[in-house]
Amino acid sequence: MIDRPDWDHYFMQIAFVVATRSTCMRRQVGALLVLNKRILATGYNGAPSGLRHCLEVGCVRERMKVPSGERHELCRGLHAEQNAIIQAAIHGVAIKDAVLYSTHYPCALCAKMLVNAGVRSLVLSENYPDALSKDLFAEAGIEVVFIV
Repeated sequence: MIDRPDWDHYFMQIAFVVATRSTCMRRQVGALLVLNKRILATGYNGAPSGLRHCLEVGCVRERMKVPSGERHELCRGLHAEQNAIIQAAIHGVAIKDAVLYSTHYPCALCAKMLVNAGVRSLVLSENYPDALSKDLFAEAGIEVVFIV
């Protein structure tokens, strides 16, 4: 018999493949926006298009010893969730009511964007130390599910 993954595990496996494109020196993150079992957009964390990657110029956050989950503005990269939202916008794809599949829990900046974009639920693999993002999702009534 074939060991066929359920939809959540299928999309999460794809998110981990997307993360392999990341150029972040600290954490590789991949994200997908899915609606009705169809992938709308993908994103991974890294420098803006056309700019040098952190792998080439080094990590500002490492040099400044910024702890994980703090001072997100001190980074030249975009987060995977941000890049997925931007990709959808560039291609004119509506993401309202989509499900976000991500290898990691979104930060508060991404949480605010996802709330405003109308994302209805999150399926995640790994946690992230940002209490504000958890509060924002709870207040917005966005379901958060962890899978391995």
